[in-house]
Amino acid sequence: MPSLKQIILIALAVLGLAITVSYYRFELERIAQIREAIGKSEAVLKEKRESVRNYKEKVAFYRTKEGAEHLAREQYNLVENGERVILLKSPDEKPEEANEIPPQE
Repeated sequence: MPSLKQIILIALAVLGLAITVSYYRFELERIAQIREAIGKSEAVLKEKRESVRNYKEKVAFYRTKEGAEHLAREQYNLVENGERVILLKSPDEKPEEANEIPPQE
């Protein structure tokens, strides 16, 4: 029969092993969570880089003469000299609505 000393040593060894295994498992779970967070962050970073690239392309376009003309026509409804503006009325539009300026988007 094992002595009391041996039983205590075995119990301490088992307890130490249980603590080590549970801590190792906990750390593996943390590593998995960190990897998942890194994956999500990389996806957000990729979207942001794509957005920045699109904005850089727009800035480059609007710095050109064609871009400035496009902006003036689309947002400010400007025309060049000699161009004619044709306004079309909807057949179901009320007469008082025809004189109102439509809201800009």
